Amino acid sequence: MPEFNKNRDFTEESEVLKVLGHPIRLKIVAGLCTKECNVKFIWECLGLPQATVSQHLALLKNKGIIEGKRDGVEVHYSVVHPLAIKIVEILG
Repeated sequence: MPEFNKNRDFTEESEVLKVLGHPIRLKIVAGLCTKECNVKFIWECLGLPQATVSQHLALLKNKGIIEGKRDGVEVHYSVVHPLAIKIVEILG
């Protein structure tokens, strides 16, 4: 049995879990773990309004889970947080 570590606070892990706790954000991150995408591709795949997807992307970006790279007029998003990638892998 692992030893209980009372000094570890899990603040960062808790924040990532909170953000990924929303089904839409989890779907977005799972998709971005397999392919870098722009907003239009994401909202078309999910069948959601562009504004809704943009709000979720903004939150994921602000929390450091994804980042966007500008390519001309488009921004391509990818997952950059290792814990988020690991969570998606575990959920399979």
